[in-house]
Amino acid sequence: MSTLRELVEEHTSLGPVDIDHLHRLAGDWQLISDLSFADLLLWVPVEGDPSAGQSFLCVAQVRPTTAPTAYQDDQVGRTSSGAEVAHLGVAREQGRIWREGDPVWYGDTPARHEAIPVRRRGEDGEAGAVIAVVGRDTNLSTARTPSQLELNYLTTADDLAQMIADGTFPSVRHPGETTSAPRVGDGLIRLDGSGKVTYASPNAQSAIRRLGFSAHLVGEDLAALFNRLAEDPLEGSEASNRILGALRGDAPPRKEIEARTATVLSRALPLMPAGVPIGALVLVRDITEVKRRDRALITKDATIREIHHRVKNNLQTVAALLRLQARRVNHPEARAALEESVRRVASIALVHETLAMSADEAVEFDGIVDRVANAAAEVASPESPVRTRREGTFGVLPAEIATPLVMVLNELLLNAVEHGFESLEGKATDGAEVVVHVERAKRELHVVVADNGRGLPEDFNPTTNKRLGLQIIRTLTTGELRGTIELRNRDGGGTEALLFVPLAKRDR
Repeated sequence: MSTLRELVEEHTSLGPVDIDHLHRLAGDWQLISDLSFADLLLWVPVEGDPSAGQSFLCVAQVRPTTAPTAYQDDQVGRTSSGAEVAHLGVAREQGRIWREGDPVWYGDTPARHEAIPVRRRGEDGEAGAVIAVVGRDTNLSTARTPSQLELNYLTTADDLAQMIADGTFPSVRHPGETTSAPRVGDGLIRLDGSGKVTYASPNAQSAIRRLGFSAHLVGEDLAALFNRLAEDPLEGSEASNRILGALRGDAPPRKEIEARTATVLSRALPLMPAGVPIGALVLVRDITEVKRRDRALITKDATIREIHHRVKNNLQTVAALLRLQARRVNHPEARAALEESVRRVASIALVHETLAMSADEAVEFDGIVDRVANAAAEVASPESPVRTRREGTFGVLPAEIATPLVMVLNELLLNAVEHGFESLEGKATDGAEVVVHVERAKRELHVVVADNGRGLPEDFNPTTNKRLGLQIIRTLTTGELRGTIELRNRDGGGTEALLFVPLAKRDR
């Protein structure tokens, strides 16, 4: 199924600014759907058969969480014309909310049609032409006398619907803000123009009670109440100012209020049908348990990062001890073996150093590879320098892949630098190069470590070779990484190692 943007761009001439407005509307209209007890369908006009009349394409749909849906089937992507969408044409041409007409039937479901024109305010603050139409379709199969809560929901929904037609809803979203909470069912408070509470749903009353206010909310000045209840005076003042901002017609960001070990998230929306401020809608949600779990996770993450930091320090201590031991050993082969161990331990320490600064168990791997490659290049003698570089990007990798992969790449780079250019006759010393080329697919990493050195000996067999570095490469690739590796000579000279690593989630 195509996205809203794809459908609009393919079938209409709307510009990017208009499409962004429709995206914001579709991101915030669950609120109106729940208040209306109705499905909302976003229709855009498209060119069709002139004899069939105006055609409309449904590019988005939302179902209410407070009532049965009018549509069992998804309507997105459906094109309608003729009498079926006549009400949409009236709303678009006349620029007004259409509420006339008799109920219609979808199979066994009776429904009431409404149509709301969608406008966007320009930079000058003036509402432009109608760019789309929202169909508000209510399932009437469970119709009954509405309760006080339902009447307040419907009244508020009508005010917001008029703001869609005026171009004042939705407001521009604040950076980093989502539309996930609070929602209508979490708690709804309606304010009049002076900021006094005219209605509070039972869930809203319960949420405010958690903050320490036991009386009924109706008649209270909500801004003053938040200022009084908040434990932090600055936090209370900020919450109060956001309520007052909504009463003036602003759309302030969400705000958390803490009191008596409880936390309530609030969202204030201005009510301005026909451009006249008549009050505000405040949604509240008790997030005390959510905050408690967040604090527990933050503590856990801090503990894990501290563990990685200590592991890194311990590994660096081990590397330092091995380095000291290597300096005291007179036998060249023993010294070389200890120095190789130092580099292996240091490469693992790099991963833990990165994890100690990460908020999760994942690392940006490119920086680690670059540091390992630079360290490997330093092994080459000053008389025969070897250049290393990376092509492509590894991206973010989980720790369970990053740790064995850095070990494998460290061994491949060291092998290339130490053995790929030994006794290389006729090769200019400044042309020695090792390249790490990586391509990342959705479920697999393709890595090639290639050099322009002398190539593999004719009798080379990676499965029978007893070198420790190759044994580490084979064991980690086939075991920890569950991948494959192939060592071969390159066309034109040199050696290349082809490494394939699956990125799919692993069984624990």
